[in-house]
Amino acid sequence: MAGRRILDAGCASGPVSAALRDRGAVVTGIDSSAGMLELARRRLGDDADLRVVDLRDPLPFDDDSFDDVVASLVLHYLEAWGPTLAGLRPVLRPGGQLIASVNHPFAVHVSQPPPRPSYFANTSCTDAWTFNGRSFTAAGFRLADSALTTEDPMIEVIPDQAAVGLRA
Repeated sequence: MAGRRILDAGCASGPVSAALRDRGAVVTGIDSSAGMLELARRRLGDDADLRVVDLRDPLPFDDDSFDDVVASLVLHYLEAWGPTLAGLRPVLRPGGQLIASVNHPFAVHVSQPPPRPSYFANTSCTDAWTFNGRSFTAAGFRLADSALTTEDPMIEVIPDQAAVGLRA
């Protein structure tokens, strides 16, 4: 993780950025909300590279700027993933990874029939996504042969989120 250049796309208040930075990554956080970035700045300090960027717009980065892109709990808020994925692909260096997680844990909680277990209890959940990777492959990604493994340094940062590993 040390020295890897990582784009935290949709960084919100910066919890993933902080975890990545604490492990030695060089992190750039982007979010469409100036208010969320202010919270991230409080968490990360004034020297943090945080920018107001809407993921639906062209990204203000050169090609091959990042080793990895993390999009944690952000893609499912977009009406169309295709243009955003197409914008993320060029900023990744060849062989870089897009690590995406979708569905906030609260969505799982409210989708369960009553009586629901405590929101704070540990539970297991599995979702089957049937998008066939088309948005991803059309944007130039290839689906990794396997999801994240315990040998992958990102698993330490996002240990309990269902993440999809995609390679540029």
